[in-house]
Parts: sequence; C-alpha cells; structure tokens
Amino acid sequence: MISKLFAALPALFVAASVSAQQPPATAQLDYGTARITPGMWTYQAVPGGSTARFVDSSGATRFALECSKATRRVTISRNTNVAAPGLFIWTTDASRSLGARFDPAAMRVALELAARDPLLDAMAFSRGRIAVVMTGAEALIMPAWPEAARTIEDCRN
Repeated sequence: MISKLFAALPALFVAASVSAQQPPATAQLDYGTARITPGMWTYQAVPGGSTARFVDSSGATRFALECSKATRRVTISRNTNVAAPGLFIWTTDASRSLGARFDPAAMRVALELAARDPLLDAMAFSRGRIAVVMTGAEALIMPAWPEAARTIEDCRN
C-alpha cells in the first residue's frame, strides 16, 4: 500500500504544478544576467491599435504585444510550434504565470490582458530585460526597449 502511494507521488506533483501553472524549470535561471536572445524590437501602428514585435535576424517574429484600442486589451503571444498551457513572464519588478492558449493555425501561444494590468507596467519599465518562459521551449530573454511600452501606452489612450 505504501509503495503504491510513493509510486503515485511524482504524478501528483506534476498534476499539481500544471494546474497551478507554475513556471517551467528554466524559470529558476537568473534572467537579470542571462544571455539576451538575439533579435530586435519593431513597432507598427495598425488600424485599431499597434503592434510591438521582437524579431530574430531572419525577421521572424518570436514574441509580440498587440494593442486593440476597441477592447483596451493587449494580446501577448510567443510564436512557437510547441503547445503550452501558459507563459511565465519575468521583469525586474514583477513576474507572473499566466494561462494561455495554443493557436496551431498561427503557431503561437497567446493570452490577453487588460491594458491597465500591472504586469504590463512591469514590462514597460523593466530595467534591461523581459523574459518569457514556457514549457517545452528555451527561455526568450529580450531587451526592454521602448517599442513594447509604446504599444502598451497606445492601448491606454
């Protein structure tokens, strides 16, 4: 009986961590000193809002913030071919695990936040870096450039 209980413990811990949307093991990395993912931010005004994208050297979008002025919501998305139940966002002042959905047609994991969510402020004012972590993929560590803050602010005006 006891041996069956001990055998079941690993599965219980996995289930508990998934249901609580804990960050993956890479979230233990020191994002304040970790190597920044190669790439750059771009900003584009679009009808009804704006978009800030972090793109790699080939121009492929790795991460995006999209403002919808009509709904006053910001979509946060990470382009990937890996389905994940959430994203862990780290900044110098705050971090949070957030439930997300995988869109196989767009090949991205995405979620929405209200434009005045404090995590967006933390992203806009992060000193040096923003990290986005998800299960099954390498941590994305981006420089904190003004394009992200500009898109967030667009949604508030």
